[in-house]
Amino acid sequence: MTSAPGRRSSTFTRLLRHGFTDPSDAERFLDSPELAPVRNDPVLLDALGGTADPDLALHGLVRLLEAQETATARQELLDTVIAAKPLRDRLLGVLGASAALADHLARYPRDWQALVTYEPRDLHPGVEEFERGLADVTDPVSLRVAYRRCLLSIAARDVCGTVDVSQTAAELADLATATLRAALALAEADAPEDAALCRLAVIAMGKCGGHELNYVSDVDVIFVGEAAGGADEDKALRAATRLASHMMRICSETTVEGSIWPVDANLRPEGRNGPLVRTLASHLAYYQRWAKTWEFQALLKARPVAGDLALGEEYTAALRPLVWKAAERENFVADVQEMRRRVVANIPAAEVDRQLKLGPGGLRDVEFAVQLLQLVHGRADASLRSGTTLDALKALAAGGYVGRADAAQLDEAYRFLRSLEHRIQLHRLRRTHLVPEDEADLRRLGRSLGLRTDPVAELTREWRRHTTVVRRLHEKLFYRPLLDAVAALAPGEARLSAEAARERMVALGYADPAAALRHLEALASGVTRKAAIQRTLLPVLLGWFADSADPDAGLLNFRKVSDALGKTPWYLRLLRDEGAAAENLARVLSAGRLAPDLLMRAPEAVALLGDGDGGGLTPRSRASLEQEVLAAVRRADNAVQGVTAARGVRRRELFRTAAADIVGSYGTESQPAEADQGALVDMVGGAVSDLTAATLAGTLRAVVREGWGDTLPTRFTVIGMGRFGGHELGYGSDADVLFVHEPREGVGEREASEAANKVVAEMRRLLQVPSADPPLLVDADLRPEGKSGPLVRTLGSYEAYYRRWALTWERHALLRAEPVAGDEDLGRRFMELIDPLRYPAGGLDEDAVREIRRLKARMEAERLPRGADPKLHAKLGPGGLSDVEWTVQLLQLRHAAQVPGLRTTRTREALAAAREAGLVSEEDAEILDEAWVLATRVRNAVMLVRGRAGDTFPTVPRELAAVGRYLGYGPGHAGDMLDAYRRTARRARGVVEELFYGGL
Repeated sequence: MTSAPGRRSSTFTRLLRHGFTDPSDAERFLDSPELAPVRNDPVLLDALGGTADPDLALHGLVRLLEAQETATARQELLDTVIAAKPLRDRLLGVLGASAALADHLARYPRDWQALVTYEPRDLHPGVEEFERGLADVTDPVSLRVAYRRCLLSIAARDVCGTVDVSQTAAELADLATATLRAALALAEADAPEDAALCRLAVIAMGKCGGHELNYVSDVDVIFVGEAAGGADEDKALRAATRLASHMMRICSETTVEGSIWPVDANLRPEGRNGPLVRTLASHLAYYQRWAKTWEFQALLKARPVAGDLALGEEYTAALRPLVWKAAERENFVADVQEMRRRVVANIPAAEVDRQLKLGPGGLRDVEFAVQLLQLVHGRADASLRSGTTLDALKALAAGGYVGRADAAQLDEAYRFLRSLEHRIQLHRLRRTHLVPEDEADLRRLGRSLGLRTDPVAELTREWRRHTTVVRRLHEKLFYRPLLDAVAALAPGEARLSAEAARERMVALGYADPAAALRHLEALASGVTRKAAIQRTLLPVLLGWFADSADPDAGLLNFRKVSDALGKTPWYLRLLRDEGAAAENLARVLSAGRLAPDLLMRAPEAVALLGDGDGGGLTPRSRASLEQEVLAAVRRADNAVQGVTAARGVRRRELFRTAAADIVGSYGTESQPAEADQGALVDMVGGAVSDLTAATLAGTLRAVVREGWGDTLPTRFTVIGMGRFGGHELGYGSDADVLFVHEPREGVGEREASEAANKVVAEMRRLLQVPSADPPLLVDADLRPEGKSGPLVRTLGSYEAYYRRWALTWERHALLRAEPVAGDEDLGRRFMELIDPLRYPAGGLDEDAVREIRRLKARMEAERLPRGADPKLHAKLGPGGLSDVEWTVQLLQLRHAAQVPGLRTTRTREALAAAREAGLVSEEDAEILDEAWVLATRVRNAVMLVRGRAGDTFPTVPRELAAVGRYLGYGPGHAGDMLDAYRRTARRARGVVEELFYGGL
């Protein structure tokens, strides 16, 4: 048929307006002979436009019409589609959502009539109705056809919104029940002699047992068998095993009609290694003696569905009491949480962000949280014992175990995620929990969920919103009711009993639940604005504390801060209004001793944790720090006051750096943990080094001003050495320095020397005076002649000494020298003096290389603490800091004269330059860098956790766990952390053996 001019463009536009993405193809289908009678019917076009995928629906309709055996059948279908809205919506809705069911209808073109019925009993079918739908099956193939015919009606009710997602899931479980019964009947019909020997019960587990099945999912089962009519038990169990195996094959095997779904019996005792069928007594004996925590968690959903239902009821009655004692087992909550972490860890990295079921904020988060609460509190409250997630959540809220508002949000998120999962699986009837990446798929999914304006963007936004809600709430569920247990409640609200609250605290990892509840009561009681805000914050804070290695310390520290600042308006405002502040505070207070100790000495530093974009935790530059410190010194009346002010700035900025490090290591809900561990190390090293330099500059100014006014008789500079000069200071590092002076014109050598020595002595004293601020130890042992040499030398004295007496170790130490405070010109001239020494033009001769190697070996032998495990010593152990640094520094001594990039005081920069120059291979450089970064992180972690410096992993389990948490290891993974450290250090030592002790 030839179109009139303009007709194509107007039809094309109309089809686009109705949601077709390929109007040309759609126009061709509408012009096909099958649709000729109705091609211009607006009812049909509107109905197609209302489907999830109009193109798919139209294609499916044409295929269905083509498949009709006669012209009369085709006309009957067309007439019904146009005249009967319920059938039209159901049929086209299914065709637009499921290519797989469209394929089924094309193969069985009369099955569309299963969608015609529109009566109350058809709207909510149960097992009985589905059994009638499967009544005529005679073999596995006819079972599959009948199964899909029943599935067709479920999908139609689902996509048309006749039932909600929980009803759809229940219908799918009921259909699975009817299918298992039909499959078992087929197996028994094939082997009547086996059926006569035994009683066999099929227990549904997982989502089928919980009455919340997906469209395509494994159906988890457990089999229970007993002898029938006095038969021999062994023979009966063998017969039952044959029947169970045959039933599983009938459902699982692929035929010309495909398969239905896998029947999975791996939740049985001993898993796939155990017998497929056991007697009830054998089941009971196993669960009483050998079962693991997760097996009791799985039994929450156990439900007899097929076979001997009386035996099935005996099974559930016998095991139910054991389920509700599971929470009394040692390590119960840790076991359950470890299972969840293991599931997440096994998700391929490329899929984590698309996993609806197992990813963070996914369906499993909701299910695990609800099941954990059921097991903790279901012992004493039978109302919580539902196997259905949403029913259990509702009961938890009704009983006060979960906040009502939290439960409502979680219910909404779970329903959305399950609906999305259903629609994804319905399209091809394939078992998947991944959100697709293809835009056409996302568009279909969005439209199927009623998102029509911009389906892809809206779907992505809604999906992310709901996963964020789940992430935020799934642990918070445990905490809000604890507040209600110790605070006044509104009339009609339920509360946890004291014993339930105590059980909850123990389950969440609090070692002293009585003390924790006292802290909660002190924080949340009363009618003040402070108490009201804290009641709002605490449920979230408690979750963050529980995510740490020491929840008790986090809660205690929060109470201390709150007691100190609770009446300060800005503090309450900060926690209430700044999304980042509360979480940052929780992380900092529960990560170890150092940061809370720094904070308690001046709690107003909490303000640094605000600023939602994280800017408050960004370390300040050396210039701005020096400016603040010098201004404070100018305002001070004397040197003591000036240095006290400088140390106060240092304490505050140490807290800022520690907080940034902790938050970056732990991550937050809005910002994942920093993936680049080296960036965190560089941030801490640079910030602490800059802060130390500014503190020394302020102290020098304060001391000079008090003793000599504006001008010291001698020019004076401080040279940073070691980690200080390398911008690699840790939280507990001393400041290694050299002091250099040069008498001013007209000033005698003796007067200048006395003045310089007085300055050094007073600086060191004032920086170590006991006070609320941490001391800064200034170490000058790297000076010429070490501890035996003068503390301060003139530039000329340094020149004379280095020219005549400089030892190899002193040249080596000068690689890290850099001016940090005092007279800039004098510092520059000192650098000019030492550059030829540390970057010798001809490199090092073999005697010097051997000397460096001897020094290194002696240091390893003499300095390693007695009893320490060398393989876990971050500084002196194999593959530790010393190994990497000496290797890099030997490269600098030998090659820096020719390779300008090696002329740096920073280890990582020098290593990168050596790689660029071809002195170290790419692989070896990466190995050394990884080891150095990890060892530095370990030392920083130990200081943050213990509040004092250390080079080895702590031996106290809770401290070791805290170090692990900082390094990215979850609870229970301290062993993995130590293994990873040993492995990294071992690889680095191999490189060091080759580069440092080998040829170079």
